[in-house]
Amino acid sequence: MAKGCTTGCLSAVIESNTCSCGVNKRIIDHDTILRFQLPLALPVWLAGVRTSVIINIGTAAIASTVGAKTLGSPIIVGLSGFNTAYVLQGAVLVGLLAVATDMAFERLARQVAWQT
Repeated sequence: MAKGCTTGCLSAVIESNTCSCGVNKRIIDHDTILRFQLPLALPVWLAGVRTSVIINIGTAAIASTVGAKTLGSPIIVGLSGFNTAYVLQGAVLVGLLAVATDMAFERLARQVAWQT
């Protein structure tokens, strides 16, 4: 996520034509950041957040190994009891949650890119 934010800020700074347009209109520095650089960096930032959220959904399923009650509980119970149905049930639930979240972030990214 930090790499995505850094890349977004640097790519927004590189857009010198856009920034010089703001300078020519005598926009002060913090307005240049808010009006030009942040909207240019926002899709890259959102991509970093999207990636970290999807990774955290997968990692949260592993939290069941230490006793937490998560969607990964059927996976752990199925693995310890050699029950394939439980493993598939948990894996399908976690997979569907990850796919649904990814689709929601994709829709949000399209909306943000359309507005900038």
